[in-house]
Amino acid sequence: MTQKNKIKQHLKKIGSITPLDALDLYDCFRLGARIWDLKEEGMNIITKINSGSKKYAIYSLR
Repeated sequence: MTQKNKIKQHLKKIGSITPLDALDLYDCFRLGARIWDLKEEGMNIITKINSGSKKYAIYSLR
């Protein structure tokens, strides 16, 4: 299974994913690129930026 498909399944099951989740679970260093691929396929994914001391993206299904 490709990283893109693993991330797609993760989003459907869990509802959201962070870059650290993608790296730890799927060895994916380029989550933003995989999210872009999924959006190109028509998935409705929103991006939220964590506003804590360490900023990172949280991708979730709308």
